[in-house]
Amino acid sequence: MTSVLADMGRRVRRRISAPPARVKTRDLVLFTRQFSVMTSAGLPLTRTLETLALQAENPALRQVARDTLRDVEAGKTLAGALGRHPRVFSKLYVNMVHAGESGSRLDGILDRLATFLEKSEEIRRKVKGAMLYPAVVLAVAMAVVATLLLFVIPTFETVFASLDARLPLPTRVVIGLSGIVQNWWWVLLAVAGGAALMLRRWIATDAGRRHFDRMLLQLPVLGSLIRKAAVSRVTRTLGTLLSSGVPILEGLEITARTAGNRVIQDAIQASRAAIRRGDSIARPLRETRAFPPMVARMIHVGEETGDLDGMLARIADFYDDEVDAGAESLLRILEPVLIVVLGGLVGGMIIAMYLPIFELINAIQ
Repeated sequence: MTSVLADMGRRVRRRISAPPARVKTRDLVLFTRQFSVMTSAGLPLTRTLETLALQAENPALRQVARDTLRDVEAGKTLAGALGRHPRVFSKLYVNMVHAGESGSRLDGILDRLATFLEKSEEIRRKVKGAMLYPAVVLAVAMAVVATLLLFVIPTFETVFASLDARLPLPTRVVIGLSGIVQNWWWVLLAVAGGAALMLRRWIATDAGRRHFDRMLLQLPVLGSLIRKAAVSRVTRTLGTLLSSGVPILEGLEITARTAGNRVIQDAIQASRAAIRRGDSIARPLRETRAFPPMVARMIHVGEETGDLDGMLARIADFYDDEVDAGAESLLRILEPVLIVVLGGLVGGMIIAMYLPIFELINAIQ
Protein backbone atom coordinates (compact mmCIF):
# COMPACT_ATOMS: atom_id res chain seq x y z
CA MET A 1 0.00 0.00 0.00
CA THR A 2 2.79 2.39 0.88
CA SER A 3 4.60 1.70 -2.40
CA VAL A 4 1.39 2.33 -4.35
CA LEU A 5 0.86 5.69 -2.63
CA ALA A 6 4.48 6.63 -3.21
CA ASP A 7 4.15 5.75 -6.89
CA MET A 8 0.99 7.87 -7.16
CA GLY A 9 2.79 10.75 -5.45
CA ARG A 10 5.66 10.54 -7.93
CA ARG A 11 3.23 10.62 -10.85
CA VAL A 12 1.42 13.65 -9.47
CA ARG A 13 4.71 15.49 -8.87
CA ARG A 14 5.90 14.59 -12.34
CA ARG A 15 2.72 15.94 -13.94
CA ILE A 16 2.84 19.12 -11.89
CA SER A 17 6.50 19.77 -12.66
CA ALA A 18 6.15 18.86 -16.35
CA PRO A 19 6.26 21.83 -18.72
CA PRO A 20 3.14 22.69 -20.74
CA ALA A 21 2.91 20.60 -23.90
CA ARG A 22 3.44 23.36 -26.46
CA VAL A 23 5.53 22.23 -29.35
CA LYS A 24 6.16 24.15 -32.56
CA THR A 25 5.66 22.41 -35.88
CA ARG A 26 9.35 22.83 -36.69
CA ASP A 27 10.33 20.90 -33.55
CA LEU A 28 7.76 18.19 -34.27
CA VAL A 29 9.02 17.81 -37.85
CA LEU A 30 12.61 17.38 -36.62
CA PHE A 31 11.44 14.89 -33.98
CA THR A 32 9.55 12.87 -36.63
CA ARG A 33 12.47 12.93 -39.08
CA GLN A 34 14.90 11.67 -36.45
CA PHE A 35 12.37 9.04 -35.38
CA SER A 36 12.09 7.82 -38.99
CA VAL A 37 15.86 7.68 -39.54
CA MET A 38 16.56 5.72 -36.36
CA THR A 39 13.66 3.35 -37.00
CA SER A 40 14.81 2.63 -40.56
CA ALA A 41 18.32 1.96 -39.19
CA GLY A 42 16.90 -0.92 -37.15
CA LEU A 43 17.21 0.69 -33.72
CA PRO A 44 14.83 -0.79 -31.11
CA LEU A 45 11.83 1.39 -30.28
CA THR A 46 12.81 1.93 -26.64
CA ARG A 47 16.36 2.89 -27.63
CA THR A 48 14.98 5.28 -30.26
CA LEU A 49 12.68 7.00 -27.78
CA GLU A 50 15.48 7.26 -25.24
CA THR A 51 17.73 8.91 -27.84
CA LEU A 52 14.96 11.30 -28.91
CA ALA A 53 14.38 12.30 -25.28
CA LEU A 54 18.06 13.18 -24.97
CA GLN A 55 18.31 15.04 -28.29
CA ALA A 56 15.08 17.06 -28.16
CA GLU A 57 15.78 20.79 -27.69
CA ASN A 58 12.21 21.67 -26.77
CA PRO A 59 11.64 20.94 -23.04
CA ALA A 60 8.01 19.98 -23.57
CA LEU A 61 8.86 17.58 -26.38
CA ARG A 62 11.68 16.11 -24.30
CA GLN A 63 9.23 15.40 -21.48
CA VAL A 64 6.70 13.92 -23.92
CA ALA A 65 9.39 11.58 -25.31
CA ARG A 66 10.22 10.42 -21.78
CA ASP A 67 6.55 9.79 -20.97
CA THR A 68 6.13 7.91 -24.24
CA LEU A 69 9.16 5.75 -23.48
CA ARG A 70 7.77 4.97 -20.03
CA ASP A 71 4.38 3.98 -21.48
CA VAL A 72 5.95 1.78 -24.19
CA GLU A 73 8.07 0.01 -21.59
CA ALA A 74 4.87 -0.56 -19.59
CA GLY A 75 3.35 -2.44 -22.53
CA LYS A 76 1.45 0.24 -24.46
CA THR A 77 1.63 0.54 -28.23
CA LEU A 78 3.47 3.54 -29.66
CA ALA A 79 0.24 5.00 -31.06
CA GLY A 80 -1.48 4.56 -27.70
CA ALA A 81 1.40 6.23 -25.89
CA LEU A 82 1.44 9.18 -28.33
CA GLY A 83 -2.34 9.49 -28.07
CA ARG A 84 -1.97 10.46 -24.41
CA HIS A 85 -0.53 13.81 -25.57
CA PRO A 86 -3.22 15.28 -27.86
CA ARG A 87 -1.78 18.81 -27.59
CA VAL A 88 1.40 17.60 -29.25
CA PHE A 89 0.33 14.72 -31.48
CA SER A 90 -2.86 15.24 -33.46
CA LYS A 91 -5.37 12.50 -34.20
CA LEU A 92 -3.96 12.35 -37.71
CA TYR A 93 -0.46 11.78 -36.35
CA VAL A 94 -1.61 9.03 -33.97
CA ASN A 95 -3.68 7.23 -36.61
CA MET A 96 -0.82 7.24 -39.11
CA VAL A 97 1.56 5.83 -36.49
CA HIS A 98 -1.04 3.17 -35.66
CA ALA A 99 -1.27 2.26 -39.36
CA GLY A 100 2.53 2.08 -39.54
CA GLU A 101 2.71 -0.19 -36.51
CA SER A 102 0.01 -2.47 -37.89
CA GLY A 103 1.68 -2.76 -41.29
CA SER A 104 5.28 -3.00 -40.00
CA ARG A 105 6.31 0.08 -42.01
CA LEU A 106 6.67 2.66 -39.27
CA ASP A 107 9.81 4.26 -40.75
CA GLY A 108 8.14 5.04 -44.08
CA ILE A 109 5.01 6.35 -42.37
CA LEU A 110 7.05 8.65 -40.13
CA ASP A 111 8.99 10.00 -43.12
CA ARG A 112 5.74 10.65 -44.98
CA LEU A 113 4.27 12.26 -41.89
CA ALA A 114 7.23 14.63 -41.53
CA THR A 115 6.87 15.68 -45.19
CA PHE A 116 3.16 16.26 -44.65
CA LEU A 117 3.79 18.44 -41.60
CA GLU A 118 6.38 20.49 -43.48
CA LYS A 119 4.07 21.17 -46.43
CA SER A 120 1.10 21.96 -44.19
CA GLU A 121 3.17 24.42 -42.18
CA GLU A 122 4.44 26.02 -45.38
CA ILE A 123 0.89 26.62 -46.65
CA ARG A 124 -0.20 27.99 -43.27
CA ARG A 125 2.80 30.33 -43.20
CA LYS A 126 2.04 31.64 -46.70
CA VAL A 127 -1.58 32.40 -45.89
CA LYS A 128 -0.63 34.11 -42.63
CA GLY A 129 2.07 36.10 -44.41
CA ALA A 130 -0.44 37.30 -46.99
CA MET A 131 -2.79 38.46 -44.20
CA LEU A 132 -0.08 39.90 -41.96
CA TYR A 133 0.91 42.78 -44.25
CA PRO A 134 -2.54 44.43 -44.45
CA ALA A 135 -3.05 43.87 -40.72
CA VAL A 136 0.22 45.67 -39.91
CA VAL A 137 -0.60 48.55 -42.28
CA LEU A 138 -4.06 48.97 -40.77
CA ALA A 139 -2.61 48.94 -37.25
CA VAL A 140 -0.08 51.62 -38.22
CA ALA A 141 -2.84 53.69 -39.84
CA MET A 142 -4.99 53.50 -36.70
CA ALA A 143 -2.01 54.50 -34.53
CA VAL A 144 -1.20 57.49 -36.77
CA VAL A 145 -4.81 58.68 -36.86
CA ALA A 146 -5.17 58.31 -33.08
CA THR A 147 -1.96 60.31 -32.54
CA LEU A 148 -3.21 63.10 -34.79
CA LEU A 149 -6.62 63.24 -33.11
CA LEU A 150 -5.26 63.15 -29.56
CA PHE A 151 -2.17 65.37 -29.75
CA VAL A 152 -1.87 67.28 -33.02
CA ILE A 153 -5.44 68.44 -33.70
CA PRO A 154 -5.92 69.97 -30.20
CA THR A 155 -2.91 72.24 -30.84
CA PHE A 156 -4.46 73.53 -34.05
CA GLU A 157 -7.80 73.92 -32.27
CA THR A 158 -6.19 76.23 -29.68
CA VAL A 159 -4.68 78.38 -32.42
CA PHE A 160 -7.97 78.58 -34.36
CA ALA A 161 -9.89 79.53 -31.20
CA SER A 162 -7.69 82.62 -30.79
CA LEU A 163 -8.52 83.74 -34.33
CA ASP A 164 -12.26 83.88 -33.56
CA ALA A 165 -13.18 83.09 -37.17
CA ARG A 166 -15.62 80.65 -38.76
CA LEU A 167 -13.74 77.49 -39.72
CA PRO A 168 -14.31 75.52 -42.93
CA LEU A 169 -16.54 72.43 -42.72
CA PRO A 170 -13.71 69.84 -43.08
CA THR A 171 -11.81 71.53 -40.25
CA ARG A 172 -14.88 71.53 -37.99
CA VAL A 173 -15.47 67.82 -38.72
CA VAL A 174 -11.89 66.86 -37.84
CA ILE A 175 -11.96 68.97 -34.66
CA GLY A 176 -15.26 67.35 -33.70
CA LEU A 177 -13.77 63.88 -34.17
CA SER A 178 -10.80 64.91 -32.07
CA GLY A 179 -13.10 66.06 -29.27
CA ILE A 180 -15.03 62.79 -29.36
CA VAL A 181 -11.83 60.73 -29.15
CA GLN A 182 -10.42 62.85 -26.31
CA ASN A 183 -13.58 62.87 -24.20
CA TRP A 184 -15.07 59.46 -24.98
CA TRP A 185 -12.05 57.26 -25.72
CA TRP A 186 -12.99 54.87 -22.94
CA VAL A 187 -16.48 54.42 -24.43
CA LEU A 188 -14.97 53.70 -27.85
CA LEU A 189 -12.61 51.13 -26.35
CA ALA A 190 -15.46 49.51 -24.41
CA VAL A 191 -17.65 49.32 -27.53
CA ALA A 192 -14.79 47.84 -29.57
CA GLY A 193 -13.99 45.29 -26.85
CA GLY A 194 -17.64 44.36 -26.43
CA ALA A 195 -18.08 43.92 -30.18
CA ALA A 196 -14.97 41.73 -30.34
CA LEU A 197 -16.21 39.62 -27.41
CA MET A 198 -19.66 39.19 -28.95
CA LEU A 199 -18.12 38.23 -32.30
CA ARG A 200 -15.90 35.68 -30.59
CA ARG A 201 -18.82 34.13 -28.73
CA TRP A 202 -20.90 34.06 -31.91
CA ILE A 203 -18.11 32.32 -33.81
CA ALA A 204 -17.81 29.78 -30.98
CA THR A 205 -21.33 28.52 -31.79
CA ASP A 206 -21.90 26.00 -34.60
CA ALA A 207 -24.21 28.27 -36.58
CA GLY A 208 -22.00 31.32 -36.07
CA ARG A 209 -18.86 29.48 -37.12
CA ARG A 210 -20.57 28.15 -40.23
CA HIS A 211 -21.82 31.62 -41.26
CA PHE A 212 -18.46 33.24 -40.49
CA ASP A 213 -16.50 30.68 -42.52
CA ARG A 214 -18.96 31.04 -45.40
CA MET A 215 -18.46 34.81 -45.36
CA LEU A 216 -14.68 34.32 -45.41
CA LEU A 217 -14.94 32.14 -48.52
CA GLN A 218 -17.08 34.81 -50.23
CA LEU A 219 -14.58 37.64 -49.70
CA PRO A 220 -13.04 39.00 -52.91
CA VAL A 221 -9.48 37.75 -53.58
CA LEU A 222 -8.90 36.70 -49.93
CA GLY A 223 -11.79 34.21 -50.03
CA SER A 224 -10.30 32.48 -53.07
CA LEU A 225 -6.94 32.21 -51.29
CA ILE A 226 -8.56 30.73 -48.17
CA ARG A 227 -10.48 28.20 -50.28
CA LYS A 228 -7.36 27.12 -52.18
CA ALA A 229 -5.39 26.71 -48.95
CA ALA A 230 -8.22 24.63 -47.44
CA VAL A 231 -8.42 22.42 -50.55
CA SER A 232 -4.65 21.89 -50.46
CA ARG A 233 -4.70 20.98 -46.75
CA VAL A 234 -7.71 18.66 -47.06
CA THR A 235 -6.52 16.75 -50.13
CA ARG A 236 -3.00 16.36 -48.77
CA THR A 237 -4.31 15.15 -45.40
CA LEU A 238 -6.69 12.60 -46.94
CA GLY A 239 -4.13 11.44 -49.50
CA THR A 240 -1.48 10.95 -46.81
CA LEU A 241 -3.88 8.99 -44.60
CA LEU A 242 -5.08 6.73 -47.43
CA SER A 243 -1.55 6.02 -48.67
CA SER A 244 -0.59 5.12 -45.08
CA GLY A 245 -3.28 2.46 -44.86
CA VAL A 246 -5.89 4.32 -42.80
CA PRO A 247 -9.46 3.26 -43.76
CA ILE A 248 -11.27 5.79 -45.91
CA LEU A 249 -14.13 6.46 -43.47
CA GLU A 250 -11.72 7.10 -40.61
CA GLY A 251 -9.51 9.17 -42.93
CA LEU A 252 -12.45 11.36 -43.95
CA GLU A 253 -13.40 11.90 -40.31
CA ILE A 254 -9.86 13.00 -39.41
CA THR A 255 -9.64 15.18 -42.53
CA ALA A 256 -12.91 16.92 -41.67
CA ARG A 257 -11.59 17.82 -38.21
CA THR A 258 -8.42 19.34 -39.67
CA ALA A 259 -10.15 21.22 -42.52
CA GLY A 260 -9.95 24.59 -40.75
CA ASN A 261 -13.21 25.80 -42.33
CA ARG A 262 -16.70 24.71 -41.31
CA VAL A 263 -18.10 24.82 -44.86
CA ILE A 264 -15.31 22.55 -46.12
CA GLN A 265 -15.77 20.31 -43.07
CA ASP A 266 -19.50 19.91 -43.76
CA ALA A 267 -18.74 18.96 -47.37
CA ILE A 268 -16.30 16.25 -46.26
CA GLN A 269 -18.79 14.91 -43.73
CA ALA A 270 -21.38 14.74 -46.51
CA SER A 271 -18.95 12.65 -48.57
CA ARG A 272 -18.36 10.37 -45.59
CA ALA A 273 -22.10 9.84 -45.17
CA ALA A 274 -22.43 9.14 -48.91
CA ILE A 275 -19.71 6.48 -48.75
CA ARG A 276 -21.54 4.80 -45.88
CA ARG A 277 -24.54 4.54 -48.23
CA GLY A 278 -22.37 3.04 -50.95
CA ASP A 279 -21.92 6.24 -52.97
CA SER A 280 -18.70 7.87 -54.21
CA ILE A 281 -16.72 10.74 -52.67
CA ALA A 282 -16.87 13.04 -55.68
CA ARG A 283 -20.64 13.41 -56.08
CA PRO A 284 -21.44 15.01 -52.68
CA LEU A 285 -18.35 17.23 -52.98
CA ARG A 286 -19.65 18.45 -56.32
CA GLU A 287 -23.15 19.04 -54.96
CA THR A 288 -22.02 21.08 -51.94
CA ARG A 289 -20.07 23.47 -54.22
CA ALA A 290 -17.57 23.98 -51.42
CA PHE A 291 -14.80 22.60 -53.64
CA PRO A 292 -13.89 23.83 -57.12
CA PRO A 293 -15.46 21.65 -59.88
CA MET A 294 -12.01 20.55 -61.05
CA VAL A 295 -11.30 18.96 -57.65
CA ALA A 296 -14.47 16.87 -57.73
CA ARG A 297 -13.72 15.71 -61.29
CA MET A 298 -10.14 14.73 -60.45
CA ILE A 299 -11.28 12.85 -57.33
CA HIS A 300 -13.85 11.04 -59.48
CA VAL A 301 -11.08 10.03 -61.91
CA GLY A 302 -8.95 8.84 -59.00
CA GLU A 303 -11.80 6.70 -57.68
CA GLU A 304 -12.38 5.13 -61.10
CA THR A 305 -8.70 4.38 -61.71
CA GLY A 306 -8.05 3.11 -58.18
CA ASP A 307 -5.36 5.74 -57.57
CA LEU A 308 -7.27 8.05 -55.24
CA ASP A 309 -4.35 8.77 -52.89
CA GLY A 310 -2.05 9.63 -55.81
CA MET A 311 -4.67 11.89 -57.37
CA LEU A 312 -5.21 13.66 -54.03
CA ALA A 313 -1.45 14.28 -53.76
CA ARG A 314 -1.41 15.81 -57.27
CA ILE A 315 -4.38 18.04 -56.39
CA ALA A 316 -2.58 19.20 -53.24
CA ASP A 317 0.61 20.00 -55.19
CA PHE A 318 -1.39 21.97 -57.77
CA TYR A 319 -3.17 24.03 -55.11
CA ASP A 320 0.10 24.63 -53.26
CA ASP A 321 1.26 26.51 -56.37
CA GLU A 322 -2.11 28.25 -56.58
CA VAL A 323 -1.74 29.46 -53.00
CA ASP A 324 1.71 30.87 -53.85
CA ALA A 325 0.33 32.76 -56.84
CA GLY A 326 -2.77 33.87 -54.90
CA ALA A 327 -0.72 35.25 -52.00
CA GLU A 328 1.46 37.26 -54.39
CA SER A 329 -1.60 38.60 -56.23
CA LEU A 330 -3.25 39.56 -52.94
CA LEU A 331 -0.19 41.52 -51.83
CA ARG A 332 0.06 43.26 -55.21
CA ILE A 333 -3.58 44.33 -54.97
CA LEU A 334 -3.63 45.31 -51.33
CA GLU A 335 -0.40 47.30 -51.26
CA PRO A 336 -1.57 50.24 -53.44
CA VAL A 337 -5.07 50.14 -51.93
CA LEU A 338 -3.76 50.39 -48.37
CA ILE A 339 -1.29 53.11 -49.30
CA VAL A 340 -4.08 55.18 -50.88
CA VAL A 341 -6.35 54.66 -47.86
CA LEU A 342 -3.63 55.56 -45.36
CA GLY A 343 -2.52 58.54 -47.41
CA GLY A 344 -6.11 59.71 -47.82
CA LEU A 345 -6.81 59.57 -44.08
CA VAL A 346 -3.65 61.32 -42.93
CA GLY A 347 -3.49 63.71 -45.87
CA GLY A 348 -7.16 64.64 -45.54
CA MET A 349 -6.76 65.48 -41.86
CA ILE A 350 -3.67 67.60 -42.49
CA ILE A 351 -5.35 69.49 -45.34
CA ALA A 352 -8.41 70.10 -43.17
CA MET A 353 -6.17 71.67 -40.51
CA TYR A 354 -4.34 73.90 -42.97
CA LEU A 355 -7.45 75.18 -44.78
CA PRO A 356 -8.09 78.00 -42.21
CA ILE A 357 -4.44 79.06 -42.46
CA PHE A 358 -4.70 79.30 -46.24
CA GLU A 359 -7.91 81.36 -45.94
CA LEU A 360 -6.23 83.63 -43.37
CA ILE A 361 -3.26 84.20 -45.70
CA ASN A 362 -5.62 85.05 -48.56
CA ALA A 363 -7.53 87.46 -46.33
CA ILE A 364 -4.30 89.22 -45.26
CA GLN A 365 -3.20 89.56 -48.88
